[in-house]
Amino acid sequence: MITEIAPAPRRVVSEPVRPRGGRRAWDEVPRWQIYLPLSVYLLFTLIPFYWILLFALRPAGSTSLVPWPMTFDHFEKVWTERSFGLYFYNSVLVGIATLVLTTVVALAGGYALARFDFRLKRGFMLALLCSQFVPGALLLVPLFQIFAELSMINSLASVIIAETVFQLPLSMILISGFIKNVPPSLEEAAWVDGCSRFAAFRIVVLPMLRPGLIAVGSFAFVHAWNHFLFALMFLSDQSKQTIPVGLNTLMNADSVDLGALAAGGIVAAVPVVIVFAFIQKWLITGFSAGAVKG
Repeated sequence: MITEIAPAPRRVVSEPVRPRGGRRAWDEVPRWQIYLPLSVYLLFTLIPFYWILLFALRPAGSTSLVPWPMTFDHFEKVWTERSFGLYFYNSVLVGIATLVLTTVVALAGGYALARFDFRLKRGFMLALLCSQFVPGALLLVPLFQIFAELSMINSLASVIIAETVFQLPLSMILISGFIKNVPPSLEEAAWVDGCSRFAAFRIVVLPMLRPGLIAVGSFAFVHAWNHFLFALMFLSDQSKQTIPVGLNTLMNADSVDLGALAAGGIVAAVPVVIVFAFIQKWLITGFSAGAVKG
């Protein structure tokens, strides 16, 4: 006798009630709640930039809120009379040298932290983190004594070394976090194929570190470009000063040339803005990948 098996009852899954328009209530945010805070933030961000452009482009003595007639006399004044061309060259030299040294040393140190186990490794990492809480002003006296003993005072090399040492802890932490996201099996496969450790690192690992290297290098360059304290203390010759110190020379106790100061600020800001405009995608990727271990 054959008995029929009744089909199992179908489960009826009730869908959540959606509001009109097919959108879930918890996903729908009124547009004004997004655009209003962004507009306020954008307003507070752009007004100072417009004010700087206004003082830099309008004639001296003018009180107009529109830079017209437009003049570039302030830029010519700071570039030629105030030696901003020389300051610009010195800042570029310090920034690029700091970028290269920081990236190379942080790459070697970050690889060691990511791939090797050694005694006091956690203590060393903790020391790197704690060093970020030490302000640069506390390093001035010991660094000045060291550079004086080495006859490096009033030399761009002293500023480059100081900036590199100041940037290394954070750069090593970021690079080590980025290298940890690269599977060691890729290097091991290259070793099996006959590559040395250095060759495997150069061929396999290094191309994957491009966002991290760009993030670390750009951070070191911008910090060296904007840093005022080391250049002020270690450089006494005016021909070796950098742009932040040059901006300080535009202000004196009696008066301030606002047009020249605004023009100098634009000269100092434009290279950094251009750099970040080209590398912003790599910068965000590098910092996010280096901060989280995968």
